[in-house]
Amino acid sequence: MSLGSSSAHQNSGRGLRVVAIGGGTGLSTLLKGLKYYTVAPGEPPPDGMFISELTGVVTVSDDGGSSGRLRRELNILPPGDIRSCLVAVSEDSNLISQLFQYRFTSAGDLEGHSFGNLFLAALTAVTGDFAEAVKRASEILATRGRILPATSSNVQLQATMNDGSIVSGETSITASEKRIVELHMVPPDAEPLPQTLLALAEADIITIGPGSLFTSLVPNLLVRGIPEAIAKSRALKVFICNLMTEANESLNMTASAHIQAIYQHAKRPIFDHALVNSVPVSAHMKAQYAEELAHQVECDQAAIEALGVHCVAGDFVEENHFARHATDRLCQQLMRLAEIAVDDPSQMPRPALR
Repeated sequence: MSLGSSSAHQNSGRGLRVVAIGGGTGLSTLLKGLKYYTVAPGEPPPDGMFISELTGVVTVSDDGGSSGRLRRELNILPPGDIRSCLVAVSEDSNLISQLFQYRFTSAGDLEGHSFGNLFLAALTAVTGDFAEAVKRASEILATRGRILPATSSNVQLQATMNDGSIVSGETSITASEKRIVELHMVPPDAEPLPQTLLALAEADIITIGPGSLFTSLVPNLLVRGIPEAIAKSRALKVFICNLMTEANESLNMTASAHIQAIYQHAKRPIFDHALVNSVPVSAHMKAQYAEELAHQVECDQAAIEALGVHCVAGDFVEENHFARHATDRLCQQLMRLAEIAVDDPSQMPRPALR
């Protein structure tokens, strides 16, 4: 596996084009970590590896909370995950970025809405296009990366469950106690933005994850053309596995089972490497998640390698109130993979033939 084309060498010989795909808290957390490797226009490039272009591709199937209300009332794409990712790649000290995350708590029609969601809704009305509104918001926030919705179509998720029943809508799917067998997108012919396909074609690294398997990761791969673009890209393609399972999405699923579910929906193998935490969480954290019928995702390295994916197992977890990815160590490992691939491709572990 070689890294990209010559694009990794265009900016002082070290700039990387990175595309991170996902949704929810997982993607915004990863983007916040990758942001610190970016170089803003006019800044001198560092001596080591850096990111010259950072792109987040975000699922737009949310139909709950503030996003769902705005979606139903204004017929726009759900802005919540987009907003969080915009803030993630903005300056931490930026007052406007703090304002974007402000959530109204007083009783009334504004209760539960975040300012950023309302701002994106207003910008969509002014510009007449959600993707253009996101672009303008990015300029206002002076972000160190760009955020793209996976599609500009107003899509809904539909899941076939293990009893053969059909459940429609992300909120209902997440709330169901049945196991998801297959996910579908309605309409099935939703198109990606041309900018997304171009970013994937030119990328040096493409990541998918972390995030809820069926409501944050898989929906991006149901957009027509995106799986094909990922497979065709010469980028280093990395799966970042979740730390813990989710009762309604990935109960009892190992890391390799996550990859298999993604392959099933992408209809092709797309990963070269998988970053998987192999360090046990504390007994207290295990007990806390067990109350939600969740547990730590097993790093079944042999099964991952059998899928033709090189498994990079390591300590990627940190504990606070919840188990969260140690974003600094995660991003360091991603950059290390990129550096090996650029400096000496012969030293890069190669996935088995598929």
